[in-house]
Amino acid sequence: MAAAGGVAHLPHGVPRGGALNHVDAHHHLWHPAAHPQPWLDQPALAPVRRPFTVRDLRLATLGTRVTRTVLVQALGSAVETEQLLALSDPLVAGVVGWADLTTPELDLTRFRGTRLVGFRHGVQSEPDPRWLCRPDVRAGLRAVAAAGLTFDLLIRPVQFTAALDTVRAVPELTFVLDHLGKPPIASGEVEPWASRLRLLAREPNVVAKLSGLVTEASWPQWTVADLRPYADVALASFGPSRLMYGSDWPVCLLAGTYGQVHSAADALTAHLTAAERSWVFGGTAERVYGLSRVAESPP
Repeated sequence: MAAAGGVAHLPHGVPRGGALNHVDAHHHLWHPAAHPQPWLDQPALAPVRRPFTVRDLRLATLGTRVTRTVLVQALGSAVETEQLLALSDPLVAGVVGWADLTTPELDLTRFRGTRLVGFRHGVQSEPDPRWLCRPDVRAGLRAVAAAGLTFDLLIRPVQFTAALDTVRAVPELTFVLDHLGKPPIASGEVEPWASRLRLLAREPNVVAKLSGLVTEASWPQWTVADLRPYADVALASFGPSRLMYGSDWPVCLLAGTYGQVHSAADALTAHLTAAERSWVFGGTAERVYGLSRVAESPP
């Protein structure tokens, strides 16, 4: 499918744009003083408890082939979403925002013609592991699909069962699994995460992001070898045309520089063909999020 929303069927051929220019399909921007982010109050997160702007992002991407990005919400706030959409920098090709999915008869028509490509909710922080299965949430997800948008799944392994049930219950919506569902890389355990990931990957309306892995590893001393077993499972399960690279900047700075994260993704996909790498580093994001369609929309 060539635009956001709908089922992400396996494509054929080589994505437009080739492998020269990369899309970073997952990063954030924030200003904690102006818009407090309670999740940043943890002592371990102090290094990223400061403003991060588009200018900072441009500086971070120097030396990489990243020329377009997808900006993802960090707050459960409609105000934040409006502010992200108001950014005019051409580096940001699309925005994944937030909406209250439990709103009765959720109306998303106001986002038509904007750079909004999808929504996300911090499901990982919901105390109810079956939150995604609530009837009001499911109704909201159907509204997202009806608007031609996607939904990013931010979940932990304990929530995989609810996610699988929801993906099957809303087959008309494309779900994007963030950070491969947060595998326990620091412990070195692969199961049961791998089996759960494979089940999700069997559903044609699910794609995934090769993102957020370094902060699931041991921050001071991770290596590409630590990440490889998890990346290999994802590649074997989804295939390159249903995986997209994301830096998870600036969260990734807790474990490494932007360049180190990008280089790690390069190394983890070095065995792929040029066409396959083109999907991971741009083609999948462009197809799933409809980035070409967004670029052609009036400002």
